[in-house]
Amino acid sequence: MRALRQHSVLPGFNLALGFTLLYLSLIVLIPLSAAFIRTSALTWPEFWDAVTTPRVLASYRLTFGASFAAAVVNAIFGLLVAWVLVRYRFPGKKLVDALVDLPFALPTAVAGIALTALYAGNGWIGQFFEPIGVKIAFTPIGVFIALTFIGLPFVVRTVQPVLEDLEPELEEAAATLGANRLQTFSRVILPVLLPALMTGFALAFARAIGEYGSVIFIAGNMPMISEITPLLIITKLEQYDYAGATALAVVMLVISFLMLLIINVLQWWSRRRTSAI
Repeated sequence: MRALRQHSVLPGFNLALGFTLLYLSLIVLIPLSAAFIRTSALTWPEFWDAVTTPRVLASYRLTFGASFAAAVVNAIFGLLVAWVLVRYRFPGKKLVDALVDLPFALPTAVAGIALTALYAGNGWIGQFFEPIGVKIAFTPIGVFIALTFIGLPFVVRTVQPVLEDLEPELEEAAATLGANRLQTFSRVILPVLLPALMTGFALAFARAIGEYGSVIFIAGNMPMISEITPLLIITKLEQYDYAGATALAVVMLVISFLMLLIINVLQWWSRRRTSAI
């Protein structure tokens, strides 16, 4: 029996689990716990007042609303980009594939400056919208564009490997059975892609919630209009209001965790439903 046992090049389960828990504790759990401990210095009324002022509520609406909208747009067009990169051959395909990763490598401040230069009133794109009364930079629309820019690679790189592994025979079989293109996509392809697509959506959404560098340049940072919650946290830190800053951080953490938990449950349900089919 011992001769048949498969040996792993990695340490045993107990040792590997211990290192995993230690690493996660040092990198994730302890820093997050510090925010809760710092916030415990506030009484409940003080905490509630700190996280429910009109200015703070406006920042919540902008941060989570723009992040969700950007993640939805990225889920749709990220799927389209991944489909084109996997299913078609065209000149410059490698270049387009590399450009998808540009938001990963580009410093967020550089992205913010570039987007502001494009969408400002005198920018290359903004100059066409300004005469018709549509202002993009220094408005919530600019925040949405910045969050869409930084979130696209998460969807594309999550869906792309699944598309590459998808057997073309499935589509051929569906066509043989009389399914049109829409039926083939909705009943054959989409159920397979849905878990990966939701994972990309969750990653893009989580990334957008915490984005700071690219947003502050194009947002204009006007209270009650284009001020995001991460900027408000930085503002409170600069004012030495550490308890208020950590209170906002705790609210962001709890809401983000709940949303990601819901998305993960939906992913689990989708995988279970797909396997049952």
